[in-house]
Amino acid sequence: MARISVSEDIVPVSAFKAHASEWLRRIASSGHPLVITQNGKPAGVLLSPAAFDELSERQQFLAAFQEGMADEQAERCHTTEEVFDAVEQRIAAIEAE
Repeated sequence: MARISVSEDIVPVSAFKAHASEWLRRIASSGHPLVITQNGKPAGVLLSPAAFDELSERQQFLAAFQEGMADEQAERCHTTEEVFDAVEQRIAAIEAE
């Protein structure tokens, strides 16, 4: 996702409402998020669908990574060798039936 340009990517809500379609085209082409202000303070951020998807994917990746780290710290992980041994044991048990 592109970085916000303070001089170009911050707009008051009144200006956004007056030219919404132009701003939507602009964020789609530039990839920059748009900060919309109300009473001089940030009130919202508008992202292109691609930028939103990228942000969502990063968040999901980080959550999965944190979950994996928590599993490792809680010793809920197995080595590749342990997994292959368990699979081989299951295969042998099925073949023995």
